Amino acid sequence: MRHPANVAVRLVDYRAPDFLIDAVALDVSLDRSATRVVSKLSIRRNPRGVPGAPLALDGDELTLIGVRLDGRALGPQEYTATPDALTLTAVPDAAFTLEIETRVDPAANTQLSGLYRSGSAYCTQCEAEGFRRITYFLDRPDVLSVYTTRIEAEKSEAPVLLANGNPGESGDLPGTGRHYAIWHDPFPKPSYLFALVGGDLGVLRDNFTTMSGREIALAIYVEHGKEERAAYAMDALKRSMRWDEEKFGREYDLDVFNIVAVSDFNMGAMENKGLNIFNDKYVLASPQTATDADYAGVEGVIAHEYFHNWTGNRITCRDWFQLCLKEGLTVFRDQEFSADMRSRAVERISDVRGLRLAQFPEDAGPLAHPVRPDIYHEINNFYTPTVYEKGAEIVRMLRTLIGDEDFRRGMDLYFERFDGAAATVEDFLSCFADATGRDLSHFALWYSQAGTPIVSIEGAYDPDAKSFALTLRQATKPTPGQPEKKPVVIPVALALFGENGEKLDLASPDARADELARGLFELSESARRIVFENVPSRPVVSLLRGFSAPVRLEPAPERADLERLLACDDDPFNRWQAAQSLALRAIFARVEAARADSPAPQAQGYVAALRTLLAGADADPAFAAQALSLPSEIDLARESGKDVDPDALFSARMGLRAEIGRALLPDAEAAYGRFFESGPYRPDAEGAGRRALRGVALDLIAAGDPQKGGALAQRQFAAAGNMTDRLSALSTLALLGGDAREDAFDAFFRQFAGDHLVLDKWFALQATIPEPSTTERVIRLMSHPDFAMTNPNRVRALIGAFANANLTRFHALDASGYDLLTRVVLELDPKNPQLAARLLSSLRAWRTLEPRRRALIEPRLRHIAAQEGLSADTRDIATRALA
Repeated sequence: MRHPANVAVRLVDYRAPDFLIDAVALDVSLDRSATRVVSKLSIRRNPRGVPGAPLALDGDELTLIGVRLDGRALGPQEYTATPDALTLTAVPDAAFTLEIETRVDPAANTQLSGLYRSGSAYCTQCEAEGFRRITYFLDRPDVLSVYTTRIEAEKSEAPVLLANGNPGESGDLPGTGRHYAIWHDPFPKPSYLFALVGGDLGVLRDNFTTMSGREIALAIYVEHGKEERAAYAMDALKRSMRWDEEKFGREYDLDVFNIVAVSDFNMGAMENKGLNIFNDKYVLASPQTATDADYAGVEGVIAHEYFHNWTGNRITCRDWFQLCLKEGLTVFRDQEFSADMRSRAVERISDVRGLRLAQFPEDAGPLAHPVRPDIYHEINNFYTPTVYEKGAEIVRMLRTLIGDEDFRRGMDLYFERFDGAAATVEDFLSCFADATGRDLSHFALWYSQAGTPIVSIEGAYDPDAKSFALTLRQATKPTPGQPEKKPVVIPVALALFGENGEKLDLASPDARADELARGLFELSESARRIVFENVPSRPVVSLLRGFSAPVRLEPAPERADLERLLACDDDPFNRWQAAQSLALRAIFARVEAARADSPAPQAQGYVAALRTLLAGADADPAFAAQALSLPSEIDLARESGKDVDPDALFSARMGLRAEIGRALLPDAEAAYGRFFESGPYRPDAEGAGRRALRGVALDLIAAGDPQKGGALAQRQFAAAGNMTDRLSALSTLALLGGDAREDAFDAFFRQFAGDHLVLDKWFALQATIPEPSTTERVIRLMSHPDFAMTNPNRVRALIGAFANANLTRFHALDASGYDLLTRVVLELDPKNPQLAARLLSSLRAWRTLEPRRRALIEPRLRHIAAQEGLSADTRDIATRALA
């Protein structure tokens, strides 16, 4: 049963299920509005359960047709049934078989959870609690069963019938126009990993030979005519399979691996055993329709879902509180894969940018929660950046602390011990403790304590003793339900650089030999002082190298130190961080000057550093593009801390952008020409880096000379041979405005009308135009024939982009943005509560805004929370935001 929004589910209340279901035989007869589902469950009492407990099965909006116990039809007096639960008080103590027949309506299922229609196909989404929308079941992760699934459908409507596992018998049903297929999955799995697809789909096929010589049949099913656009996904899949063998020793275990791409999906993709169902955004790609970022997204998400085969499927989570155990660990694995496939430095920068954009604000607001929460009201709301991205950072910190070899030994032990089991965070950490002999109980605090630790630094140089004393302190601010915080284990990677940019040898009586050798120091208490010896002059400290822990550093280094790090640091992440910190200083100086009605200060030092970066960009254009890019408005809002004024931040950022553009105009023009590509498009790291730098150069030119930049953008838009260059030009024109922009938007639509993934870009880019008229533009676009409130991708493209990426317009002081979000959330909530709740999460940082905007947001949140019949998903977000 779905938990009401006012009923808390607590980790401390976990108890084993009273029953186990060893085998599930499903017979699904597909019909658009009346699909018949017969489930035959082999059930026995759990020795760890409560003796004599009734059998209580979960449901959600189900229609029950009948129940049979050991072959005998039960009368209504022998069970209690509602759409949300089926309870049998008298069942045998010995093993028994329960057969349940239900009827569901896929066409009416707008929640996109359970069995539903997407385009012309039937498909399922069962994580977290969607299986109970198909049949009554013990719908919890710690009930693992072997599934055999028979699917029947009209052959003309659904010639393709897929389910988990390996294919078995199939054939036609004479005289009916229907056919069937039987699938068997020999690996026990929880119900959330069940999947079924039926439809008329095109297919791209390939094969893979495992490290033991087994041949695996691979297939990606897509809409007819789009098979070629799945080629990169297939290539990414094969590379993922090989990488997992080489890096983790994990071989694929079934005879087939199938992927199905659908256009209506609440998430990015789902790792169902042997049958991954994907949002087609993360499968379909071609040079004309997908950007470099899209290609990287396809590669990363394909890898992520495949890696779940072991970290999520073969070893699943005992309960939903352990969600980070599969998601955080698998995000870490897919990030490592992408780093190996592309530029490790750029991948790390990209991952940290994502963490700071989404997770740091979550940690700092009313929706903050631990990576492993100890309480929830609606589990769908805990598929968050904290669980995923911060969860990945914890795994990365663990590897950083114990080293690569011990980390691999711990992972091998984890796979050996818990294969076929439902595990916990404690189970996971125990493997690394046993592999290393290290006590990880203190480290485990990262999983249970919310908030982003703040590491403050203080350095003092003694010229007489030639020593440098570095004091590190840590503190974490209170978060909801956790007013008091304990120190955590923070791995601090650091280096010292001398006045000439030389890297200094580390020597200190206050550190272990292994810390000095690795340049990695553990901050496990509230404070630690380290005195470094043989330091010839005051050094510059490169701290948190590679972003060795998900913390905030305060205060930022002095401007001169940042400029030196940008010039000499051999850690790419910290070179990028130095550039970002210099930009932040320059922007906030402009904000303060505007408040004081003073002239804007110039940023000559920062501009000079950028000129040097641009001149040397040929060595690593992808890195240069990252370092030359200004912090986003979301970055600025996060770093402001409190009383955020989006208009002031936007104005200051645009002012600095113009200053840099004017100063670097000749350099940007030279770079734009130097990185022009005339050859065929290749979605590799080298080509993506060159295109990224060219896009940054175009933006600088437009900032410094709008007329010249606009002319270049128009020419690039007209001549672009790939979507990356086309969208880069359109983005520049969108910011410049005028007739050229509207003409380009019209031309873009005409060229790609009918291609829903490309049109998502068209909608999103218009939603992010930072002009007063944009709110009205978004409202008009909601009436566009190609906008559909039923499609999550389209809603996220328009409303999500407006609310999350256009801070100055969404937070307009006339409250028009807040009114629009309120309207959309309340309209969506009855149809797709997961989507509505995630849109409402756009206000997660509302308390950091300045008082006028807080006063506008609060009554609208209260209005949403007060609605009768509001879903548990949306009510949970609104209630926690107001707490």
